[in-house]
Amino acid sequence: MLRIRFIGLAVLIVIFMVNPIQAKTYNLVIEKQAMNITGHEKMAFTINGSIPGPLLRWREGEEVAINVTNKLDQITSIHWHGILLPSNMDGVPGISFEGIRPGETFTYRFTVKQSGTYWYHSHSETQTQMGFYAPIIIDPAKKEALQSDQEYVVFLSDWTDEDPHQIMAKLKKQSDYYNFQRRTLLDLFHDVGAAKTSGEFWNVFKERLTWGRMRMDPTDISDVTGYTYTFLLNGKIPDQNWTALYKPGERIRLRFINGSAMTYFDVKIPGLKLEVVQADGQNLEPVRVDELRIAVAETYDVIVSPEEDHAYTLFAESIDRSGYARGTLAPRTGMIAPVPKLQSRPILAVADMPGMQKMQHVSMEGMDQKRPEGMEMGSMVPMNHGTMQMDESMNRMDDRGGYKILSYRDLHGILPGYDTRIPKRVETVRLTGNMRRYIWMINDKKFSDADPIKLSYGERVRITFINETMMHHPMHLHGIWMQIENGQGGFAPLKHVVDIPPGKQYSVDITGDTEGEWVLHCHLLYHQEAGMMTKVVVAKGKMEGPK
Repeated sequence: MLRIRFIGLAVLIVIFMVNPIQAKTYNLVIEKQAMNITGHEKMAFTINGSIPGPLLRWREGEEVAINVTNKLDQITSIHWHGILLPSNMDGVPGISFEGIRPGETFTYRFTVKQSGTYWYHSHSETQTQMGFYAPIIIDPAKKEALQSDQEYVVFLSDWTDEDPHQIMAKLKKQSDYYNFQRRTLLDLFHDVGAAKTSGEFWNVFKERLTWGRMRMDPTDISDVTGYTYTFLLNGKIPDQNWTALYKPGERIRLRFINGSAMTYFDVKIPGLKLEVVQADGQNLEPVRVDELRIAVAETYDVIVSPEEDHAYTLFAESIDRSGYARGTLAPRTGMIAPVPKLQSRPILAVADMPGMQKMQHVSMEGMDQKRPEGMEMGSMVPMNHGTMQMDESMNRMDDRGGYKILSYRDLHGILPGYDTRIPKRVETVRLTGNMRRYIWMINDKKFSDADPIKLSYGERVRITFINETMMHHPMHLHGIWMQIENGQGGFAPLKHVVDIPPGKQYSVDITGDTEGEWVLHCHLLYHQEAGMMTKVVVAKGKMEGPK
């Protein structure tokens, strides 16, 4: 009997060694349902019947299998945003697989190699705009370094009752169709009245004429605005007041995810400091701020420590100040706090337009500008007619009067980057477009015409993004980390999305450590659909450097 028990134990040990963590299986159903979010019934794309879809909670090191059943009448897909996995599991139709046809089930299967806050969404046409998105939390294999008493996911998104295809058609006909904050004749009278000298007086008219010739408006900050969007927090409109409960003195971890189609949010909780501890799933040296901007598709984890026995408003206003999402932190249900007023609408200035003068080495102030030995960084070319550089105060990247706003310069990793080699070459990625025709491109080519960026397996390459447009572009690279050059040296953060402000130049270093075909694209949905995407190919072969 003892021998039989010993043999049985040995068999179990062998099985455990072969497969130390058993696969966990998840079942997701994608279907079209009538939803009433704004008071009007609208067809939406749901995951297991909800918007956002169900939270998937994994553990670093485990193998997961996700069965996705398509009950739509069109091809669909799921992209696991920011997740490191084989390219054939990435979920991009036409690149990594054919897509999931109506009535079929596709099984995604991969081993979880990381921890942190992420999300998943459709990568098929405009399905994300219709509610097809959800959060992911991955617990670390070892004890969680970030200690908190409670945690909440804060999923921000933009909802519209309009058909996304109609939105795209309107933008194609008139790119500022949704800009209802245009300057009026009254604004002109106000500016004239504020002029103190004859020079200022005539400059008012000159600037108005310049904007008129370009058929553009200085308040054109977002392509799609709160005049068609309703901004949601965990699927709730502001009046529904999503609420997170706490006990005074607790440390609350808020996992912010911007799952919007087109909207940047500026987030604050009046009365509380935000201790930023993670960006795009990667742990950071904590930095305390009053406010942070979350670009489309970024994630940030923050710790707040409310000491008082009263409610606090969680306020996320759109970058163009056309609306907001809102929730409440409170000790008890039913409590509310004052909702802040929207800040003044941002206004661009002709003087900030790079197209008005020869551009020279436009770069992020404070960025590390070191270059690989023997490699020159090209100067920035003149902008196309009608593009501009946004005023630095519009980027909200700096401290102002003791009010701290998070900047990429503040992001300092806990651990040094996994690859510290100096890149051997630079790939220039110019973000270009034609606003009048609503065409968005990379290096003046739409995705259908673009040449891929090719990397040898293991190659270390610097990508220099040059934004030659008047819009922000949140650039997302699938399957490969981007290490942003932000002055933090070897502790520069790893990100899966990097916001490139208008007229700015940022550099990131990447390592081609996963073979296959990936995509690099702007995560503004209608920019991606209009062509701002290219392919990144990591060739098979012997590894050039450390993985």
